[in-house]
Amino acid sequence: MKVLVFGTTGQVAQELQRLLPDARFLGRDQADLADPAACAAAIADARADLVINAAAWTAVDKAETDEAAATVVNGDAPAAMARAAADRGLPFLHLSTDYVFDGTGDQPFAPDHPTGPLNAYGRSKLAGELGIRAAGGNHLILRTSWVFSAHGANFVKTMLRLGATRDSLTVVADQIGGPTPASAIALALIQAARALCDGATGGTHHFAGRPATSWADFARAIMTTAPLPCQIRDIPSTDYPVPAARPLNSRLDCASLHAAFGIDQPDWTETLAVVVRDILHRDRTE
Repeated sequence: MKVLVFGTTGQVAQELQRLLPDARFLGRDQADLADPAACAAAIADARADLVINAAAWTAVDKAETDEAAATVVNGDAPAAMARAAADRGLPFLHLSTDYVFDGTGDQPFAPDHPTGPLNAYGRSKLAGELGIRAAGGNHLILRTSWVFSAHGANFVKTMLRLGATRDSLTVVADQIGGPTPASAIALALIQAARALCDGATGGTHHFAGRPATSWADFARAIMTTAPLPCQIRDIPSTDYPVPAARPLNSRLDCASLHAAFGIDQPDWTETLAVVVRDILHRDRTE
């Protein structure tokens, strides 16, 4: 299986590099998602059996002031990739987000639930989904949430950094979702990719960690795992204003992914200890 991957520095891309050492990975210097035509050309020129897009605009708040640029990266580029992959008959796998939903209610969102993004980032990711489906090729759109790892910028690393120097932190407690290890996302993509290469049909599916939790309780788990004495104080989202509105309900129903590919939800509590250990070890050795 010859795999072409867009992305080199993101959390999932780095996990894919570990698991797929023989794959070809394209960074921004080789295929900038701000140039959709160049991304499509990279696929047309590649000798690949399938394509994975693990690159994206992930600066949620910055997208509020530059939605056009975010939409090119998250919308136009994936659509161009999907068309190029469809022209060559290659399966195309793409990561999307819980932010395509409006966050209402308290039940997990199924893949076919109506979308309604609250912010520019969510709208840009939804544009990518629509473009990929319109391309007409065999594709997998994998929506995920609250990604964490020992790489890049994420909530776990932020909490460890702040918790090491503060007695207490205030963390939002009314946003509920599933923290998802980047390593598990990479494994899920690879398992689904193999199935697609063998003729399976893709579609839109969800993949998120279990059990559902709040950001505040996730922060407590991080402090306990480290361990750090920093206390977490619950606050509502209204007490932590940010440019981009966040959904209160980020729960995702992952049943269809299991039914289609036999992929189970990961237990984030099991992976958290490994990630925290890796981060702390790296901090001590750098």
